[in-house]
This record gives sequence, structure tokens and C-alpha cells, in this order.
Amino acid sequence: MGEIKKMRDQALAIQKELASEEIEVEKNGVRVLITGDQKIKELEVNDHSDDDVREAVNEAIKKSQEVAARKLATMSGGLQGLLGGGK
Repeated sequence: MGEIKKMRDQALAIQKELASEEIEVEKNGVRVLITGDQKIKELEVNDHSDDDVREAVNEAIKKSQEVAARKLATMSGGLQGLLGGGK
């Protein structure tokens, strides 16, 4: 049980870190500022199509997922520990 609590505490710490991370993407004249936990903080659009906005938002989300994946990889054992692997 102690190992589960340790992993839970690590996950909560990583979640807090992700909330403080900011990723900015500018594409096709659309600027998106998103947090590492995938909450949009700013969205600037200057007479662009819905497609341009969608592409910029999707790229920002993809980059925030990459940040999250790197943070999760730092957990001791990563997800392998939760899945019972690596032993």
C-alpha cells in the first residue's frame, strides 16, 4: 500500500507541475497558450478560418501531451509500475 501512496503522491505532484507549464503555439496567424494539463489560457484569432483555429489548437494540445508524457516518464517506474510490468 505504501508504494501506491507514493505513486499517487508523485502523480499529484506531476499534475501540479503540468498545471504550471505553458505551451505557446502560433500557426497560420492563430496564437494559442495552453497549460500542460491542457487548459487553454489564451486564444488569439485575427480573421482566420475555423480550420486555421482548429489546427493551432490541435497542435497546442499535442505539444501539451508531449510535456505530460515527459513528466509522467519521470515517475519511478513510470506506468510500468502501475501495470505490474518491469518485474
